[in-house]
Amino acid sequence: MPPRPPVAATQTGDAGLVAAGVRLADAPPAPTWWHEAVFYQIYPRSFADGNGDGIGDFVGMTARLDYLADLGIDALWISPHYPSPLRDLGYDISDYLTVDPQYGSLDDFRGFLDGAHARGIRVILDLVLNHTSDQHPWFAESRLSATNTKRDWYLWRDGRDGGPPNNWMSQFGGSAWQLDPATGQYYYHAFLVDQPDLNWRHPELREAMWQAVRFWLDLGVDGFRLDAIGNLFKAPELPDHVSARSVFELWWAWQTATSDEERSATTAGLTELFRHQLDQPEVHELMRELRRLVSAYPDRVLVGETDRVEFYGHDDELNLTFNFPLMQTDRLTASWIRRNQTRQWTELPPGAWPATTLGNHDTSRIRSRFSAGDDDLARARLAAAVVLTLPGTPFLYYGEEIGMTDFLLEDVEQFRDAWGLWFHRSAEAELGLSAPEALVISSRFGRDKSRTPMQWTNAANAGFSPEGAATWLPTNPNHRSGVNVAEQLTDAGSLLRFYRRLLRVRRRTPALRRGDLTMLVGSDDVLAFVRRSLPDHQACLVVLNLSDRPQRLRLDVGTDALDTLFSTRSQRGVIERPTDLRMAAHEIYIAELE
Repeated sequence: MPPRPPVAATQTGDAGLVAAGVRLADAPPAPTWWHEAVFYQIYPRSFADGNGDGIGDFVGMTARLDYLADLGIDALWISPHYPSPLRDLGYDISDYLTVDPQYGSLDDFRGFLDGAHARGIRVILDLVLNHTSDQHPWFAESRLSATNTKRDWYLWRDGRDGGPPNNWMSQFGGSAWQLDPATGQYYYHAFLVDQPDLNWRHPELREAMWQAVRFWLDLGVDGFRLDAIGNLFKAPELPDHVSARSVFELWWAWQTATSDEERSATTAGLTELFRHQLDQPEVHELMRELRRLVSAYPDRVLVGETDRVEFYGHDDELNLTFNFPLMQTDRLTASWIRRNQTRQWTELPPGAWPATTLGNHDTSRIRSRFSAGDDDLARARLAAAVVLTLPGTPFLYYGEEIGMTDFLLEDVEQFRDAWGLWFHRSAEAELGLSAPEALVISSRFGRDKSRTPMQWTNAANAGFSPEGAATWLPTNPNHRSGVNVAEQLTDAGSLLRFYRRLLRVRRRTPALRRGDLTMLVGSDDVLAFVRRSLPDHQACLVVLNLSDRPQRLRLDVGTDALDTLFSTRSQRGVIERPTDLRMAAHEIYIAELE
């Protein structure tokens, strides 16, 4: 779209020059609830233990719904809650039509869903379409014989030259093919050997999965987050890949990259390695079919675990995809965010609206990733402001609001994450590290670190489970040092109280929920932009000082006054005839243009 700069600014002092604004993003033409909602991801094992067994459950989650309503979120994303042998902690499903007994019963789920809806909170479920557990009854039937009626519900192939059908790799390393001695054929698994991939070209398999989707929609869930959708189809000719690098070598290079260029090169290497196993064109037809099914139920949403903008289709595939590239940095700077937003809104098709996040169950926690000594809480506040003020649908991860941090396990016997265990084995085998050395890096790059129990109090087990219960992962000891809900609720300067205040401002400010975006281009120190909602006749200026130094902006914003809506400094009130704005270190400032 052509630039239409409604505001301009210059910036002096340490921050340098800020150029005229460039309009990047349109507001959604007809906003729905999910355009404006703030989502909160719950990892069921880790949120609230209602029966004292050390594992989170729906009874515990239901008891915490008032907390979530008071926090100010609008919708919940529940990570997999289905029965599972837990090889991949729920992403290996053995039954799509009920609840894992560790989390309660189907009636417990109904009570949770009804309780959330009674408080105006929507609920979406994690839906794993690519694979099942090898303990799912479908796979048990499939492997009985080569002529079983469910054989082709999975990807079974004959071997080649005494080995697997081709040289495709699993994303957890090693061959993506597993020999089944009973029938002499191999089955395909993109991830763990315990997670056989489904054959989405089989019509009966499709209908069985759509029945599961209807089951949960009929219960009243508000939509789905779709896991690993890029994996759903594979090149039918099974051509060999040509990469000479191992999966671990590429992942290790990605994790240890020191520049955007290095990370991009490694991403290209991973893309090439899995080129025949990912993002095949048939997935778009499948997403259109699923969208038609879900659209038969009013006000439901589909969110995809992908950042590929083509999954919006012509507004006939997904409703939301994630802006994952925003997360791929350890240092939030204004230039990084501006580049990300420019690329995002240039590539998005008309009418599309992204999901904005900086953390989830697969990544390091925000406070740990962006920490810098004594400034870690200030940077956590800035990261929250980025997610909650940029256009898009914000997704928060449980515990971000109290500043939970990564907890690096010191014993491999405590690991529960299959990825972390694979990383530990591979670090020994491919890097030649000793077991203690491998433990250090696998704790850092594994996923257990960000899945520890929610920290409710400073008591034993952080109030997640009663004293004496053995929690499924250890609780982070910093729950005794103020990183818990109970203490932060009574501390006016706490991170939790900051989140609640900013979420209230967002909820009552249409321009922040659904407005367009005009970015003011300038230095790395200060991010400044305008959100404008034309139907509401409202425009807001957002300024984030991402540096640890005071900054000064000279403003020409075409307004007679700035009416302060939010500031992490003392209350500013109304600024008449604004031409100059002085920002404290790490300050977040939001004002309505009058």
